[in-house]
Amino acid sequence: MKVDDIEKILKIKFKNRDLLLQSLTHKSYDKYLNNEKLEFLGDRVLGFVIAKKLLELYPDEKEGILDKKLASLVNKEKCYDVGKFLQLNKVIKTNNSAKTNNNIESKIISDACEAIIGAIFLEHGINVAEKTILNLWSKDLKNSVETQIDAKTRLQEYSLKEFKVLPVYKLIESKGPNHKPTFKIQVKIKNTKAELGHGSSKKIAEQNAAKKLIDKIHNL
Repeated sequence: MKVDDIEKILKIKFKNRDLLLQSLTHKSYDKYLNNEKLEFLGDRVLGFVIAKKLLELYPDEKEGILDKKLASLVNKEKCYDVGKFLQLNKVIKTNNSAKTNNNIESKIISDACEAIIGAIFLEHGINVAEKTILNLWSKDLKNSVETQIDAKTRLQEYSLKEFKVLPVYKLIESKGPNHKPTFKIQVKIKNTKAELGHGSSKKIAEQNAAKKLIDKIHNL
């Protein structure tokens, strides 16, 4: 797959090819000219566009509910899903991309998704960026009628309600190369045994651990 194919999926042409290529370059491939700053920008553009759309869709909704809807729509997992749809894993440059094109860490894919949004904003402005985001997130926006609360939030609410204390997360293990690490994290709340979660980032590992503990609590 070529970078040109990404443009076809997005239905956008880049005059500044270097900008598009930079959005697909991980810091492990190029320490100085990579997509970190574009990711930073794209994250803010994405949040702005989705927040604006949620206000249009739910003008009478409370701020707290809107905030949870926003969090469920712009998190790393959702950006990873969009990144996979765009097949970014086939074109992202990492320090050993030739060997791992089909097995790139999920965080790298989600970061590249945000970086492309940043690149689109710089190349074409907010109107095109907004149109692109709403197109890519259209299905998820339609499904946002029911707020999806993530596992860590659900566990936190349960622990505070039952025991008046927060869950305790502990990093058990971190291994693998910088471009593809794996984490093992433990979570525990009062009167329960600890559960372990694995993931390609600490956040994902914490979510997986929280989900396991929630499922165990519900089965008690």
